[in-house]
This record gives sequence, structure tokens and C-alpha cells, in this order.
Amino acid sequence: MNQCEKIKEYINRFGSISTMEAFRDLGITRLGARIMEIERQGTPINRTTEYAKNRFDEKVHYTRYSFAEV
Repeated sequence: MNQCEKIKEYINRFGSISTMEAFRDLGITRLGARIMEIERQGTPINRTTEYAKNRFDEKVHYTRYSFAEV
């Protein structure tokens, strides 16, 4: 199974994926690049910006990807 297939399976199972989840759960370090490949293959993707605090208590933001409703 290639990385794009793993990402699609993950989104199907959990509803969405973030960069940290892709790295932690799938070992994928360039999620944004794989998302672009998935979109080029014809699968529409939603992007949502989420906010959290890091271990230094600083506010950070990241993108969460999910399948777009067609």
C-alpha cells in the first residue's frame, strides 16, 4: 500500500488527519505533498485550520485534512 492509499484509508477510518497523526501513526513526513497527489487523482479534500498549544505553552496552528462532501 502506498502513502496516498494509507492516508485515504486513515481518513475513511478516523474522519480526518493532521501532520502529527500522519507522522505518528503512518510514518509519513510530507502529508501536504501526499494530499496534493490525492487531489490530483480527483479526490476533493477539505482543509481546516486548528489551534493548540505546544509543549512550551505557545499557541500554534496546523491543518486538518478530510474528504470534501461531493
